Amino acid sequence: MDTGEQHDADDEFVHFWQERRVCFLSTPRADGTPHLVPVGVTYDHASRTARVITSRDTAKARNVRRAAGAVVAVGQVDGRRWSTLEGVAMVRDDAGAVRDAETRYAARYRQPRANPERVVIEIDVRRFLGTVRPSERRPDA
Repeated sequence: MDTGEQHDADDEFVHFWQERRVCFLSTPRADGTPHLVPVGVTYDHASRTARVITSRDTAKARNVRRAAGAVVAVGQVDGRRWSTLEGVAMVRDDAGAVRDAETRYAARYRQPRANPERVVIEIDVRRFLGTVRPSERRPDA
């Protein structure tokens, strides 16, 4: 694939993850079954980081904390176009990370309501699936 085609694929992929739509997050429950919930997701292609804001006591945050190092997935669909991001997640509760995630969320969706219990689930994206995905992958994907 030439550089122009790579650039076009990456532009389409990034734009797809900026369009406003409901996404889904899948995390592993203690018994190994998937916990799938609708969420708002932001994605930074430069750092390959997906972010989900939530309250610290939600099942999704508890699942990520308990299963440290487990792979999670976020996905979205628009008709025949779909994209799933897989990677290792961690929960961050430091003020800077939460503020950054809120700013990113506001840019894609709307300003989130105030929530003193907010944390951010950060996903180090390692695999891309779908009809809309970037042109190049990490060597470990």
